[in-house]
Amino acid sequence: MLKLTKKADYGLIALRHLALNLPSASASAKEMADHYGLPLPLLAKVLQKLARRGFLDAVYGMNGGYRLARDPRQISTLEVILAIDGPVILASCFNELGECTQSPRCTVRAPLRKIHEGILRLLGGIMISEMAEEAAAERGGELRVLGAI
Repeated sequence: MLKLTKKADYGLIALRHLALNLPSASASAKEMADHYGLPLPLLAKVLQKLARRGFLDAVYGMNGGYRLARDPRQISTLEVILAIDGPVILASCFNELGECTQSPRCTVRAPLRKIHEGILRLLGGIMISEMAEEAAAERGGELRVLGAI
């Protein structure tokens, strides 16, 4: 079953949270963990990884935390998932080696590859800014994403 890991899920939640609260968005790991009911130690590790990968900047000082290092219109969900979990692999024949023990007799490899590529295209086309805009619309509040007031 294709399923996001908790780490990838928490990373997407954090990035969406920061994009939703632009332009002054800075939030601590504790604030986000408390707001979404996430385990602080795991969220903190995910945020550190996202900072190392260039998605977030660490903000030091009294009101420290994290803020987006890149424009959320330029961050795809696929990039985030790859940064946290590594490659998205739908079937064993889509790993780095590109084969499995059944490859010579497999009748579904080509259709599965199309599905795999479709999933990657879909994830690559959904930006963090879109996730934030949808959240703003759902809560019926003022749309503060990217200064689009």
